Amino acid sequence: MCNLIQKSMQTAIHSYKQHPQLAHKTYDAIVIGSGIGGLGVAAILAKEGKRVLVLERHYTAGGFTHSFKRRGYEWDVGIHYLGEVHRPHTELANWFAYISDNQLQWAEMDEVYDKIIFGNEVFPFHKGRNNFITHLQALFPQPADKQAIEDYVELIYKITRDARLYFTEKALPGALSWAVGGFMRSKFMQLASQSTLKVLQSITQNPKLIGVLTGQFGDYGLTPSQSSFAIHAMVAKHFINGGSFPVGGCSKIAETIATVIAKAGGAVLTNAEVAQIMVSNGKATGVQLADGAVLQANIIISDAGILNTYTKLLLPDVQQTAKLNKQVTQVQPSMGHLGLYLGFKHTAQELNLGKANLWIYPENAYDHDANFARFLQNPDVAPIPLTFISFPSAKDPDWLNRYPGTATIDIITVAPYQWFEQWQNTRWKKRGQDYETYKENMTNRLLNILYQYEPQLKGKLDYHELSTPLTTQHFANYAHGELYGIDHNPQRFGLSFLRPQTPIKNLYLTGQDIASAGIGGALTGGILTASAILKQPVPNIIRKRVGEGRTA
Repeated sequence: MCNLIQKSMQTAIHSYKQHPQLAHKTYDAIVIGSGIGGLGVAAILAKEGKRVLVLERHYTAGGFTHSFKRRGYEWDVGIHYLGEVHRPHTELANWFAYISDNQLQWAEMDEVYDKIIFGNEVFPFHKGRNNFITHLQALFPQPADKQAIEDYVELIYKITRDARLYFTEKALPGALSWAVGGFMRSKFMQLASQSTLKVLQSITQNPKLIGVLTGQFGDYGLTPSQSSFAIHAMVAKHFINGGSFPVGGCSKIAETIATVIAKAGGAVLTNAEVAQIMVSNGKATGVQLADGAVLQANIIISDAGILNTYTKLLLPDVQQTAKLNKQVTQVQPSMGHLGLYLGFKHTAQELNLGKANLWIYPENAYDHDANFARFLQNPDVAPIPLTFISFPSAKDPDWLNRYPGTATIDIITVAPYQWFEQWQNTRWKKRGQDYETYKENMTNRLLNILYQYEPQLKGKLDYHELSTPLTTQHFANYAHGELYGIDHNPQRFGLSFLRPQTPIKNLYLTGQDIASAGIGGALTGGILTASAILKQPVPNIIRKRVGEGRTA
């Protein structure tokens, strides 16, 4: 049976170049983009008996959940850890079980899942609400700080509880949303409309404590004064009970979900770029591919992001008629990043690598906004304001079965797209010597930080590769190489048009732009879109069917 399952996974994703006939079958819905939001909504519709076609322009399915291979190594590009999925019957665990027919497995990380580091000061985040509080209070023993930590945790739990009504409203039909939407959003927006820094300064004036509590800001890409407290709280609460990693690597996510889509007569096609969404009389009717082929369906769903969908995939007259330009001007792309991928001819155990992620900041520099501003102003001299280090081969218990005798590390830092605009018209892998020199300089800076905290690795590096926002632009098709779609600032959560339904009939949005950043946020977008299309609360359906053991 295991061999049959594995074989079906391998054949559930096809290349449009090799199997163009699959695109020309009759489908109930077409999904543009195979990120977890697109795959999630496709799988849910498949479970309801609909034939769904997922079109991916990249040669690999999965969006930011995909993995890539080089010279005997494999790296994840977007999932470095995920919260809640290792805990039985949490909402996110149920969702993944449902859309993968229980084929996804998760390996839990250790008790300490994140280490927030300022120079030689290390602040471990221990899993479990009480553990998180008591261990952090031991490092901040002053009564005012101890109380602030308790107040902080209560706040992140409060706003995430209030988020349920806020997100539920997004899937309601127009008339019902108009009638009750304000009430359903109000409690959440009390804190969501404030910056992370403002909320934290209301409970503590200790800059070090604020710096530590906001040490995961790279998970949503905005510094404390710029980010909505809502996104900070949702990320912090998401991980407070620990983190997990997909067994067998991140590519298992797309593989397992694709089999669910295929079972209902659907398909996931790579190398299938959508050039235009076809609209007639204010109604989406299909898509036109880059090769000119026109595919029709009654439901069109875009997981390409609101900016791409509205400005690239719809003709100007459609944008104008539907008044989409006004919406586009109210959102902005999130920050770009550098990703350094390292390979070693030693195992994680031999290299003494742990599972906890490292969040490294300049010594005694607890003000993330100030650190970031200095770096943007003088990137060649100022300290790197954030270095995130992940050890995927240590987190995945199946790693050595696939890549014996090896280990990998991911290092990520922030990098505005504007720094790379001079090379934007060049081709991937052929951007010129200046570009390669810049990359090598940044690689060396990041390696020096790594060796400072993991000195045993020095001299053992076998392979390295650095990606920039141009790399993200090339593979994810985001105009500015952004990692988290649109920015998660305080204004974003007040924009009522960030929802599955669009002004164009039968055209829906999905993914992180209508919910929030990250894999969990993007899948929430898929759940909301499925709820809007099916006109019923999908979380309730999943909870009932998973509880009854009916995932298949």
